[in-house]
Amino acid sequence: MALTRRHFVGSLLATSMLAATAPAQVRRGSATRPNIITIVLDDVGYSDLGCFGSEIRTPNIDRLANAGLRYARFDTKAVCSATRAALMTGRNSHTVNMSDVPDLAAFLTKAEADSRFYIPDSAWNMPQVLKRAGYSTWAIGKWHLIPGRELPENAVHKSWPRQRGFDYFYGYAKGWTDQYKPDLVENDTYLKREFPDNYHLSVDLTDKAISLIERHLDSGTAGPFYLNLAYGTAHSPIQVPREYSRKYDAVYAKGWDVVRSERFQRMKRMGIIPENTDLSDRTSSDRAWADLEPAERQVFARYMAVYAGFIEHCDEQLGRFLDMLDARGLSHNTLIMLFSDNGPASEAGQAGEFDGLYNANTIPIEEQVRRIDELGTPKLQSEYPRPWALVGSTPLQRYKLWPYSGGTRTPMIVRWPATIAHSGAIRHQYVDVIDVAPTLLAAAGTSFPKAVDGVPQLPVAGRSFLTSFTSPRAPGREVQYFELRGNRAITAGRWRAVAMHDCDTPFEQDKWELYDLQNDFSESVNLAARYPAKVDQMKSLWAAEWQLFGSGPMREPPKFACASGGALLR
Repeated sequence: MALTRRHFVGSLLATSMLAATAPAQVRRGSATRPNIITIVLDDVGYSDLGCFGSEIRTPNIDRLANAGLRYARFDTKAVCSATRAALMTGRNSHTVNMSDVPDLAAFLTKAEADSRFYIPDSAWNMPQVLKRAGYSTWAIGKWHLIPGRELPENAVHKSWPRQRGFDYFYGYAKGWTDQYKPDLVENDTYLKREFPDNYHLSVDLTDKAISLIERHLDSGTAGPFYLNLAYGTAHSPIQVPREYSRKYDAVYAKGWDVVRSERFQRMKRMGIIPENTDLSDRTSSDRAWADLEPAERQVFARYMAVYAGFIEHCDEQLGRFLDMLDARGLSHNTLIMLFSDNGPASEAGQAGEFDGLYNANTIPIEEQVRRIDELGTPKLQSEYPRPWALVGSTPLQRYKLWPYSGGTRTPMIVRWPATIAHSGAIRHQYVDVIDVAPTLLAAAGTSFPKAVDGVPQLPVAGRSFLTSFTSPRAPGREVQYFELRGNRAITAGRWRAVAMHDCDTPFEQDKWELYDLQNDFSESVNLAARYPAKVDQMKSLWAAEWQLFGSGPMREPPKFACASGGALLR
């Protein structure tokens, strides 16, 4: 049977009916509404956490997983702002004008820029709903949902956190910042401050989150709260004290091909990926470790050691935060979701970025060897070479920005002891980031309004997966489309179709690939030639989804983002 728009809408309605009954079933065991915490990591790949098969030490994140659930099929929008918009609104990123990062407005005409990269008032954010329901709401860390015209301090601030439902904001407004000397914002004001020699942003954000909760509890009138704790870890620049990276020097000296293979086997043993999964091939554009010169191996291994130390350092801060929740008696009825905003970073190309983000690395390798101990320090703003990203997305194809699962798939962990009985279990339901807000709102006993002050709200595409907290057989998402920079994908049940787009070529000429996820978790075998009728069905379903949730005609991406060259492939 062909997958048509009618069939999709039917399955959507069926899922809605299941979700509508979920709150009463799941929340019966808890006397009060839960506190809610979303912990959003940045550019951390599917296999980059210990509890998802990594050699990186994450004992505190693993502690969440051991007391909760790991979701092995959680998808994002493959780039940060689009994912964060979907998280906050429960809607697809195109529906709410956030199809990519707001920074791309610099490559558009003023008219195009003014019509994009802002979330409309007709799409209420999750904190707005929770605030109306009596929750205190706080945003700590990265935001990156502000159009460029609103970034100046004296501009109109319609898209800043406090204008989108948060009582308090402390963090940074743009997509990245230096971990030692960050561009900090408190509420609506840029801060001007000196930073001590031992300063690190992950510590500061954790301190702020702890103090907010403790002041809230000590006020004597504390109700439930929602905290969005969005770390800079592990977005470039990768920066952490040497004591955290040193322990990984020998680990990564073996190179990315060996480490990727080791993770793959570990993930199978853990049950994260199916036993019949193949390790997808290293792409032809990504260099083999064996082909590197000795000096390159020395420096490139250090890049990854710094990245790993960056994650372990953040995990240590999370441990302090979790200890506070335990000490204050909050852990039992606090619902925590932890995930990353997209796959591992792919922007640094084959040579990495030694000092200077988003620019080709022209520093001779001999100089990098001489300055190797500067990696991770305040002296440099660096990012690892792209083949390490392929390790982060093990066993999947590609990485951040790409339509393959290596770009969209990230680890997700849910802990809520008051409700989750199968602690340490793995869930294999398909879940998209648009489903997070409806799930959290359902847990709080509320939902997105259909209208606000008489103004209709945009339809919510996400559906609660709350029933999966208690049932491993609960339904997951059946259908989800994807589009980023002209590249497309569509998932429907066991099938996934992907189309890469070359700039200045009609979208109708894009060649679609087809994967059977039931037998090919890593999207390693393209079946398009074998099943052309299925490809046609998937293309039709993508068009129907775009008609429902897209944003008008498809647009050509900026030239630098073309699949045929530029930053996407270098």
